[in-house]
Amino acid sequence: MILLLLFLLNLSFASAHINGFGEQPLSKISIHKTVVSLHINASLRASPSLLGIKGEDTEWVTVDLDYSNPSSDDWVGVFSPAKFNASSCPPNNDPKEQTPYTCSAPIKYKFVNETNPNYTKTGKSSLKFQLINQRADFSFALFSGGLSNPKLVAISNFISFANPKAPLYPRLAQGKSWDEMTVTWTSGYDINEAVPLVEWGLKGESLSKSPAGTLTFGRSSMCGSPARTVGWRDPGFIHTSFLKNLWPNSVYTYRLGHLLPNGKYIWSKSYSFKSSPYPGQNSLQRVIIFGDMGKAERDGSNEYSNYQPGSLNTTDQLIKDLDNIDIVFHIGDITYANGYLSQWDQFTAQVEPIASKVPYMIASGNHERDWPNSGSFYDKTDSGGECGVLAETMFYVPAENRAKFWYATDYGMFRFCIADTEHDWREGSEQYKFIEHCLATVDRQKQPWLIFAAHRVLGYSSDYYYALEGSFEEPMGRESLQKLWQKYKVDIGFYGHVHNYERSCPIYQNDCVNTEKSHYSGTVNGTIHVVVGGGGSHLSEFSQVNTSWSLYKDYDYGFVKMTAFNHSSLLFEYKKSSDGQVYDSFTVSRDYRDVLACVHDGCEPTTLAD
Repeated sequence: MILLLLFLLNLSFASAHINGFGEQPLSKISIHKTVVSLHINASLRASPSLLGIKGEDTEWVTVDLDYSNPSSDDWVGVFSPAKFNASSCPPNNDPKEQTPYTCSAPIKYKFVNETNPNYTKTGKSSLKFQLINQRADFSFALFSGGLSNPKLVAISNFISFANPKAPLYPRLAQGKSWDEMTVTWTSGYDINEAVPLVEWGLKGESLSKSPAGTLTFGRSSMCGSPARTVGWRDPGFIHTSFLKNLWPNSVYTYRLGHLLPNGKYIWSKSYSFKSSPYPGQNSLQRVIIFGDMGKAERDGSNEYSNYQPGSLNTTDQLIKDLDNIDIVFHIGDITYANGYLSQWDQFTAQVEPIASKVPYMIASGNHERDWPNSGSFYDKTDSGGECGVLAETMFYVPAENRAKFWYATDYGMFRFCIADTEHDWREGSEQYKFIEHCLATVDRQKQPWLIFAAHRVLGYSSDYYYALEGSFEEPMGRESLQKLWQKYKVDIGFYGHVHNYERSCPIYQNDCVNTEKSHYSGTVNGTIHVVVGGGGSHLSEFSQVNTSWSLYKDYDYGFVKMTAFNHSSLLFEYKKSSDGQVYDSFTVSRDYRDVLACVHDGCEPTTLAD
C-alpha cells in the first residue's frame, strides 16, 4: 500500500512537473460559456481609435469604463478580430447542442478592480492596454461573472492599426552555411496580394533585393484543443528570406518589404545585423543560452496567475547588453502559448529588439511539440494542440527537416549540436545518428568549443521530480548519450525544462572527473552539465538531496553568457535576470593538445607497430 501511494505521488508530481506547475492564463477563461447580458448602463470607450499612424507596431490604448452594477470579478478582455461571435466556432454537427455565443478566447485580459480599487463603489475605471499590430482590428469587452461564468455586459468601439498587414517582428537565424543569414517575419500579405522580399546590403553601400518564401497554416493543421478551438487565431503569413554569400564580421542593414500589384512597396523600418565569423576564426565571440522564458505583458495583462514572472527581466537584460552579444540560443519552451496562437505574435514582438539584431536560435520543448498520437516521444498534451507547427513555422532553424527539430550550427570557434528531446534520442534512433555525426565532424583545432544543448535534462539535475525518479535526469536521458559526450569530449551540455540554474562538475558516469571548480586548465576529462531553465517561467524546486556533482544551484531567473576570447580561453558566466550581475562563473584555459589528450572512454586507438 505504501509503495502504491509513493508511486501515485511520483506520477502526480511528474505530471505537474511536465505541465509546468502552471496554467496558461487564457485557459482560465471559459469563453464558450459566455452568456450575452448587455447592460444599458454599461459602456466602454477605447482611444485612440487609429493606431500606428507614424508606422508604430505597438501602442498604448486607454479604455474608459462605466458600469452601474460593478462587482469584484468584472474583467475586460481584448478581442482581435474585433467582431467575436459564433462564426468563430467549428461546425456543429449535433442539432441538439446549442452553439456557443463565441468560441474565440481574448488575446489578453485584466480584472477591472486591479486598476481602480474603488471600482466596486464607483463603477468607473480607466484601464491601459499595450497592443501590438496583429493583422486585425480590436475591441474590448466587459464581462461580469468572473472567468468561469462570463456574462458579456458591454462592448467597446472598434480600433485598428493604420496598416494591419504591415511586415513586422523580424527573427534572424543562422542559415545552413556559415555565410548565410535567414530573416523570418510575419505579415498580413498573402503571395497573391504582394511579393515578399528583403532589401539589404553592407552598411553604407548599395542595397539589393532578395525574395522570400511564404508559409501559413490553417486550423486543420492543429492537433487538438485549445489550438484547434478557442485558442485558434489566424497566424497571418510567415515569410523567410535567405541572405547568402555574406562577408564575415560585417555589418549589414536590411528592411522587410512587400511589392503590391500597383508597383508600390510596403516597407518595414530598417534594421541591422553583424554577419557570422568564418568557422574557426580567432576573435571575440559571445553567446547567450537559456530556456523556458515564455512571454509576459508589460501592461500587466494575463498575470492573474503570475505565470511567467521572470520573462520581461530576462528580455530586458539581453536588450541592455545587446552590443555585447553575438548569438542567442533559447532552448525550448519558447512562448508557453499552449494552444493560444495569439501569444506567438506577442512573443515575437517582445523579443524583436533582440531577434532583429542577432541570430535567435531555438530548440523544441514539450510546450511546443507534445501531443498524444502525433509522433512526439512523450504522449502528453503540453503543446495545447500545437504539435510543433507554430515553432516550426514561426522560427527558422537550419534542420534538414524542421518537423525533426535537431540541427548543427557553427559560430566561429563554437560548434553547437542542438538536440530535440521531444523525439527519440536513444541509441539506434535517427536522432542519435545525427548527434554522433554532429559531434564527430567538428575540427577541434579550428573549433575547440563543442557545445551540446537540448530542452529536457539529458545530463544532470537536482530537480525535485528527477530526484524522485532516483536518476537526477530525464528518464533514459544520459544512458545512451554520455558515451558520445565523453568520446568526442563535449565541453558543456545545456538544458532547460527545469526552471532554475545548476552547474555540475566535469562528470562522467556519475563521478566528478576533475576536482577544480572555477578555473579549468589542461585536459578537463569530462563534460560540464548546466541547467539554465530559469528564463522566465515559474521556478522549479530543488531536491533536498545534496548530490556530490552539483557545484552551484540558484532558485532564481537567469541566463548564461559564454565568451570565447580565442582558441584557448573561454569564460562562462551565469547572470541573474533581476540585475544582470554575475553569480556563478568559471574559466577554461587549454591548448589543442589538451583537447586531443586521451581520457577515460575517450581515447583514439593506437598500435604497437612501427
